Amino acid sequence: MSQPDSRALVLSVLIGAAGISLALVWYKSRKSRVYTTLTDYYLSNNERHSQFNADDRSGGAVLLFQGKQTEMLEKLNTLILCVSELKDEVKSLKEGIPKLQEQVREELRGKLESRRMSPLHRATRRKRTEIPREDCLSSEEAESEGGYVTAHTDTEEESDEGNKDPTVNFPTTEDLIEKKDEFTLLMQTADSLHTGPESEKKEGFMMLLEKKDQYGQEVPFLWRLARSYGDMFDLTSDIEDKKSYTEAGKIFAEKAITLDPMSADSHQWFAIMCGYMSEYESVQNKIKNGYLFKDHLDKAIELKPQDPLSYYLLGRWCYAVSQLSWIERKVAATLFGNPPTATIQDALHYFHKVEEIRPCYSKFNYVCLAKCYKDLGQTVHALKWCDAASAMAVASNEDKEAQKELDSILSSLSQ
Repeated sequence: MSQPDSRALVLSVLIGAAGISLALVWYKSRKSRVYTTLTDYYLSNNERHSQFNADDRSGGAVLLFQGKQTEMLEKLNTLILCVSELKDEVKSLKEGIPKLQEQVREELRGKLESRRMSPLHRATRRKRTEIPREDCLSSEEAESEGGYVTAHTDTEEESDEGNKDPTVNFPTTEDLIEKKDEFTLLMQTADSLHTGPESEKKEGFMMLLEKKDQYGQEVPFLWRLARSYGDMFDLTSDIEDKKSYTEAGKIFAEKAITLDPMSADSHQWFAIMCGYMSEYESVQNKIKNGYLFKDHLDKAIELKPQDPLSYYLLGRWCYAVSQLSWIERKVAATLFGNPPTATIQDALHYFHKVEEIRPCYSKFNYVCLAKCYKDLGQTVHALKWCDAASAMAVASNEDKEAQKELDSILSSLSQ
């Protein structure tokens, strides 16, 4: 009820009560005068005395009605007070609703932001575009076998459009799905370009660099960016450029590990960057990076035990350690207490593990198998794996290097 209506009701009740009271007083006084006239005419002095008693009773009735009127007024005052308090409460609610809406908005905004920044929040991917993949995977294709982690959040729509703050733009479900699909498509495109020729690798590198500010807190983006720096390391021949690409790639891989220590791909590419850096470091830093290489590869295998790339890299590490010179072992023992230890048999085990997980994995894996068997003096097995390597085409820079080593092995075996 509005304020003018409540006032009109109260005034109407008061006027009605006052009218009734005045009518009753007038009626009693008139009756009293008529009764007095009749008694003066018919009654004696004793009867006039009785009439005075009747007047006393009439006065008592008036007092009774006046008492009821007072009680009614008190009830009306109580009613007015209750209405006033109710109006104050309604006013307080009206003033509090906008503040409550703002609190809800802030809470939703904070929740959306925390979920968007969190790399652990995973959701089922909704794919709008599918990029075809080749049936036979090379060693570089296997590097991108990690799943896609997307930031996904749910939002609620307010039903009362008039209460929305026009200065705050909340993302709708469609916006979040579109953003998730855009990120997923970006990751798929990066994987596809990574497995392509040199021009596509460079294109993928530039594409990820352009998105660095937008997705620089997403773990799947960071380790793919580190991988692209590894591609650029392979594509350039300038020593300073190689060092620059390796250092930058290591920084992004380390950041990915910091955000999500359970990301196998992040550990894997951090190890690869350490391996690249050891090619241009002093003996001390080379051995230090070798320890980091081994530790992070072990973690990658623990998190993703069916990734052949990690076993291939660990096999190459074991083979390189088995070939360390006496001086290098002494330096490692002096600096780190215990030098790294590995044998050709250890390397052979990991190369066979690669073939077990994914047959025909890469040309270089076959060359490494042949090299291990040659060093062990098992010529028949070495020639077997040389034939397998020769049957694979040269499709990348890594394959070109593998072909050079294969020619060297075949030359030594034919002597």
